[in-house]
Amino acid sequence: MIYSPDTRSIVTDIPHRREYNIWRARISEQDYSAIMTVLNNKIEGDEIITSSWIPGADWTGTVYEPIYEKACRMNEDHAAKFFGLLLWEVVLNREDFWSFGRYQKDGLPIEGMTYFKLTIPPQL
Repeated sequence: MIYSPDTRSIVTDIPHRREYNIWRARISEQDYSAIMTVLNNKIEGDEIITSSWIPGADWTGTVYEPIYEKACRMNEDHAAKFFGLLLWEVVLNREDFWSFGRYQKDGLPIEGMTYFKLTIPPQL
């Protein structure tokens, strides 16, 4: 589950739904399932994750390759956004509580969204 610190509520949907639906329709159920499995495994046991630090720079031969090649038709900006939305979806569908924000490292903005696991469920 995702808790929004801005609205102080549980998020129930994926942002940018229109783009998400277009990109999602371009990849197979098998590719989608593989991506979601890998992302869930990456999150398991972690308390802080940052979207842009997960996939690496070169997606060739990885489970993420269909995001770039098929879903986003080799548009790097769209692929990064769709990857972020897929990660959002994974976190959204988990049983544990997570929140999110945009942060800096060494005084520079981190490009992706950072998620952190809440140890105490939010007071709604």
